[in-house]
Amino acid sequence: MAKPKYRRTADGKTYQVDSLTNLTANLGTSRDKAFGATYSAAMVSDDVLAAAYRTTWLARKIVDIPAMDATRKWRDWQADADAIEAIEREEKRLGLRGKVKNAKISARLFGYAAILIGTGDADLSQPLRPDAMAKGGLKYLAVLHKRQLSAYENNYDPASEFFGKPAMWRLNPGSTAGTDVHASRLAIFYGNEVVDDAYGGIAVGGADSVLLSAFDAVRNMDATTANVASLVYEAKVDTVGIPDFMQRLGDPGYENQMLKRWALAETGKGINGTLMHDASEVLGQKTASFAGLPDVIDRMMMMASGAADIPMTRLMGQAPAGLSSTGESDMRNYYDRVSAMQELEFTPAMYRLDECLIRSGLGNRPEEIYYRWGSLWQISDKERAEIGKIQADTVKTLFDTGLFPTEALSAAAVNMLTEGGSIPGLEGEMQEYFEATTGEDENGDEITTIVDAAPRTLYVRRDVLNAAEIIRWAKAQGFKTTMPANDMHVTIAFSRTPVDWMECGESWRPKEDLPPGGPRIMERFGQAYVLMFASEELRYRHERIKEAGATWDHPEYQPHITISYNPDAPDIADIEPYQGPIILGPEIFQEVKDDWEKGLVEA
Repeated sequence: MAKPKYRRTADGKTYQVDSLTNLTANLGTSRDKAFGATYSAAMVSDDVLAAAYRTTWLARKIVDIPAMDATRKWRDWQADADAIEAIEREEKRLGLRGKVKNAKISARLFGYAAILIGTGDADLSQPLRPDAMAKGGLKYLAVLHKRQLSAYENNYDPASEFFGKPAMWRLNPGSTAGTDVHASRLAIFYGNEVVDDAYGGIAVGGADSVLLSAFDAVRNMDATTANVASLVYEAKVDTVGIPDFMQRLGDPGYENQMLKRWALAETGKGINGTLMHDASEVLGQKTASFAGLPDVIDRMMMMASGAADIPMTRLMGQAPAGLSSTGESDMRNYYDRVSAMQELEFTPAMYRLDECLIRSGLGNRPEEIYYRWGSLWQISDKERAEIGKIQADTVKTLFDTGLFPTEALSAAAVNMLTEGGSIPGLEGEMQEYFEATTGEDENGDEITTIVDAAPRTLYVRRDVLNAAEIIRWAKAQGFKTTMPANDMHVTIAFSRTPVDWMECGESWRPKEDLPPGGPRIMERFGQAYVLMFASEELRYRHERIKEAGATWDHPEYQPHITISYNPDAPDIADIEPYQGPIILGPEIFQEVKDDWEKGLVEA
């Protein structure tokens, strides 16, 4: 057995090398394949990052998607209605939501970006004092990108909130008239934060582009798909073997003959064409196999998805794969990650900005005001209905205990059902139909009494949104006149008996789309020619309103649309019922008008 060999390094240390190195595989040499897994600080310039962002969809989505998702549902302020309205009005005036999204996109692409909190102060190098902000004191917000802002004067005071980060920034760094901006005047967003400044991390703002660590995965994905696309053009190549071809090719005359011969052959060749050739020529084809390429592309997509930390269902728009796979767990994990980004990155970065925003909107800073980031998880109508039922059962259980004042529990229930989306618009309806009266009890304490809305007659309808399409059908069937498009509707309830409207609830569907087909019949109701159709939703709403106390003047309820009252109409037996879609708008509640037939004019 050969003796082991030793190799000495520059610092004087030695390490053992196996004397039986496999020369064929080059193990232990500079050509060892494991040397491909070495790492170095190979930085990518901003110009390359910008070019990748602008020219490849994958890089753009990796940068944009988390930033857009983090601001998509925005945030819900927790305060009284007037304060919330004032703060949200200030957010809209300043365009805060869009500017936060743009700043985060720029930070993810180039490493960092900031929003300048504009207060009108002349000297931006002095620290910002949010407690001195007056109402309307927030003048503007400006998104500053990396090329507009540079960091300097790093702070190394452990007692400072800016420790380990720049305390001062330079606006317009390429200009001789650059402006110093104190860090407290900036809401600073980062891409991938650098752990230390060994490679100048803090000196350039303390972060890298999110594309830096995913660059190879993006490039490999683009290169793979480009090569596969190129292979499509070579999926089938015809070959021809010609005796003595290379030997005779030196003759210019022979070369011209061959070019003319195969130009003619290609011209005559087609789907049903016949190719004539010499008996000594050998024809053949080479075809490329695509059998394993989808798997290769899928693996590249998975690598890119993992590098971006975005599920394939979101990044690629690909449907979940696998037995009983829904992609729900992947999306929940991703939404948890976005939620963590909002809490750990957005909230600290926007702290001073929010303090200024509240004071600028209200003129003061109530301690009880705060906000929650909106949930990204979208629930279905069925899930929302189930949640609403659970919430309603909870309210009923609490009411039955008798431990809570009715007024307090009512207000809490309205807020819960409205904010949860179970009954959208409930709060506004409550304000419209319920009055709050204030007085004093025997001890002189102020009390508020909720007064129920007075019952009234009820007419509920849904307008036909595609009435023009139905009118075209009716004219084609021989109707000379029809109801106007703006008066075509479906009646759901018509009660002359007064009803408490609030007991009728509301439909879960603000718009009802009935697909083509299904039971459709033309009938006459008195003088009216009507199109009858089936709809379980309309029947359910009719019965629900009757349960609330409404009356109905007919033996049964049948959804229908009145087409015309004109007696000079075609015979019912000759009319082919309308079979197209029926699109109905939201429910409209009105009081009954007994003279509703007056003023009906057909067109």
